[in-house]
This record gives sequence, C-alpha cells and structure tokens, in this order.
Amino acid sequence: MALYEHVFLARQDVSSQQVDALVDQYKTVIEGLGGQVKKVENWGLKALAYRVKKNRKAHYVLLNLDAPHAAVAELERQEGISEDILRFTTIRVDELEEGPSAMLQKRDRDDREGGREGRDGRGDRGPRGDRGPRRGGFERGPRRDAEFGGSEE
Repeated sequence: MALYEHVFLARQDVSSQQVDALVDQYKTVIEGLGGQVKKVENWGLKALAYRVKKNRKAHYVLLNLDAPHAAVAELERQEGISEDILRFTTIRVDELEEGPSAMLQKRDRDDREGGREGRDGRGDRGPRGDRGPRRGGFERGPRRDAEFGGSEE
C-alpha cells in the first residue's frame, strides 16, 4: 500500500467535537477499504490567507495514511460532498514523519517563547529608548517655495 499525508479544512462554525466526529467518520472509510490511519493531528482553528466559501478561519486536520488508492479516492469523494469541509489535499510520500509535524513543532516553540514576542516580551526590536524632540512635519510661519521656483511670502 502507498503512504499519504492528507490535510482537510473544516468550516469555522463547526465545533471541535464535530471535527473529531468527522475524523472518526473518515477513519472508518479508510479502514473499511483496507487502509490504516497512522497518525491524526488536529492543528486547531487557524486564519485562512483569503476567504474560502465565506469563511475567514478553518479547523485544520492532518491524517497520515497507509492505504490503497481506492480508499483515498473514496475519502476524497466523501469530503467533496460534505458541506463541512472547505478544502482538502492528499500528497503521496515515500515515508511518514515520526513525531509531531512541523505545524505542531512551531506551536510548541511559540508557546515556550511566550507567543510571537521575544524572550523579554517586548517584540522583535527591543526597547525603543528616548526618541528626542519631534522634527519635520508642518510648521506655522512664512512659506518658503524658493526651492520650487516660488518666492518667500
């Protein structure tokens, strides 16, 4: 049998329990047609790069599969019919990753460092320091257009 990584996106208004029910439904489809689901990773609710079917966010789920092509084709057919699934993709791989995927490793790293801020909690740039008096901008007073061919008023 072939090895696949399959990711699907469920609508944002679907609850986590309903996402788990979808995963169980699709596991049953794969196992019923002679395949195995090696790993399931729920990446959670994430923002989409652009609207998909009027949704700005989606629940991301990764399935690592060891299944025949017929099982994957049936899985994709059922996901295409479902109104809860926004998008899905399946990629054939030579070997499945052991341990957490890159998406979960990134989340773990962000959690350890306290989110996107750096270790000091101030962001990437560090402290700003004193900026001094404000320069430039609009000043009241006589207008000087000598540089542009005008004269002083």
